[in-house]
Amino acid sequence: MSGETRHTIGDLARRTGLSVKTIRYYADSGIVPPTDRSPAGYRLFDAEAVARLELVRTLRDLGLDLTTIRRVVDHEVPLHEVAAAHAEALAVQIRVLRLRQAVLTVAARRGSGPSEVDDLHRLAKLTTRERGRLVDDFLGSVFADLDDVPGYPGVIVSMTPELPDDPSTEQIEAWLELAELCREPEFRARMRRLVRQHAADHDVPGLPRPDAVAVVRDAVAPALAAGLDPTSPDADPVVATVTSRYASLHGHSDEPDLARRLLDRLVLANDPRRDRYLDLLAVLNGWSTGDATAPAVDWFIRALRQRMPEPAR
Repeated sequence: MSGETRHTIGDLARRTGLSVKTIRYYADSGIVPPTDRSPAGYRLFDAEAVARLELVRTLRDLGLDLTTIRRVVDHEVPLHEVAAAHAEALAVQIRVLRLRQAVLTVAARRGSGPSEVDDLHRLAKLTTRERGRLVDDFLGSVFADLDDVPGYPGVIVSMTPELPDDPSTEQIEAWLELAELCREPEFRARMRRLVRQHAADHDVPGLPRPDAVAVVRDAVAPALAAGLDPTSPDADPVVATVTSRYASLHGHSDEPDLARRLLDRLVLANDPRRDRYLDLLAVLNGWSTGDATAPAVDWFIRALRQRMPEPAR
């Protein structure tokens, strides 16, 4: 026997944290064969065998099966090829686990029953093509007969969600909620009406113009930040500014019922599902989330209604 240090199974157990039983199994099966035996018949392992055992432990911790590990340590297959294949398999498993986590998280948050859980699971498992069909059907319904209007094809693209190939749990949750919105008939109808009102307001020559919601959002932001009461006289200048700007942008300055027209636009647009769709879209597409418009629109609707004359009886 050379002067090189030899280790017993007990030494290896203390060194690696593996149990004596496990190391003995690896030795008996030939995965980590002993280097030598002591005069008393105990198995002994040299530094190379120790390194082999530590590799086996690492690969087992990473989830590789013993058959594959034996091929690696026996140099029958390169470690980097095994690592690549195993990493790819794990990536698939992780995607499946994220999907399951998202479905269960949404179901738990909602207190869903069996039928809703089944529906969520089905939506989560849709293929890329199936998701595309669902979204195309929604946007096709909303923008029907408007897709050839200049500028609208770009708007349609900007409203199209793209779930990544390797989505996060948050993105899968966002997809589930957005898909449900796309299938909701009342939301579809409301968005269709809103788009047509927007098209009517923009049926004037010139450059693209902000819609009623954008005009309100920009003008009302300081009033909201200052805590201004929309029903107080102090809000009069804000109302006048918005009304005047909306009229000049969209060619309605000569309409006697301008305030009513503006109110109708805002009431229709003031749907929290509209903001929610845009927020979910941002999560799915990896965009920054914009500021919610609902607080500004709520404020201005109250201000406008306060100043409109009572209907004749």
